[in-house]
Amino acid sequence: MKKIKLKEEKQDYATREALKTLRTNFQFCGADKKIIALTSCVPNEGKSSLSLDLAKSLAEIGKRVLMIDADLRKSVLLRKCEVEDEVKGFTHFLSKQAALIDVIYETNFPNLHLIVAGPVPPNPSELLGGNVFKDMLRAVESVYDYIIIDTPPLGSVIDAAVIAEECDGAILVIKYGDISYRFARSVKEQLEKSGCTILGVILSMVEMGTAGYGYYSKRYGKYGKYKKYGKYGKYGKYGYGYGKSYSYGPYGDYGTYPPEEAEKK
Repeated sequence: MKKIKLKEEKQDYATREALKTLRTNFQFCGADKKIIALTSCVPNEGKSSLSLDLAKSLAEIGKRVLMIDADLRKSVLLRKCEVEDEVKGFTHFLSKQAALIDVIYETNFPNLHLIVAGPVPPNPSELLGGNVFKDMLRAVESVYDYIIIDTPPLGSVIDAAVIAEECDGAILVIKYGDISYRFARSVKEQLEKSGCTILGVILSMVEMGTAGYGYYSKRYGKYGKYKKYGKYGKYGKYGYGYGKSYSYGPYGDYGTYPPEEAEKK
């Protein structure tokens, strides 16, 4: 198996405790919750960083973890890797240009394996909704204790709902003070229509302040440490953007809406 190096980020005591709390709560969801999707309403809510940190935290306690970057439209995970040679990604596998063994990378974190997104395809939703993806999940499920999937923001494109349909549970990441109740509710309802169990919501980037024994943070909420997340920047031709159509494939009007429209729903 090929190796890829993840950049190591220093975390203080409070941040580590926040991750341990998240990990413990996640484990209490049940042993049958192995394949988990993380999504958000819009970009820049900290979803990708949380996905990777949760995967690392589970690997630290000896769990075999596979982290899949399924944000095929605008991935940020590769920025967290030190890459010298060409890397085969998830889109290579889904489009049958590479075997599964060629896209799973061992990392410098014991027990943690990684699949990066790969080049942006013209048909992300169709690739993720195909049998190749479904069969792959069934195959790796018997090898790993947990499979953490970072998905695109559900408030922007439907991909997360397509992925969640094949998962045991989903977690919604919401940025504090940035997402309206109506918009968050519309995204939650879309996620529910996939039939996937919603395990909970993580409120990210909460303003600092005293609270009981610890403090609140802009990164994970209580007891965490503030950290800015990578920017998505401009969305290219196949990026998130907000075009004229917000319905995808078989989901019909259970598609997604731009924030300004979702506010009215």
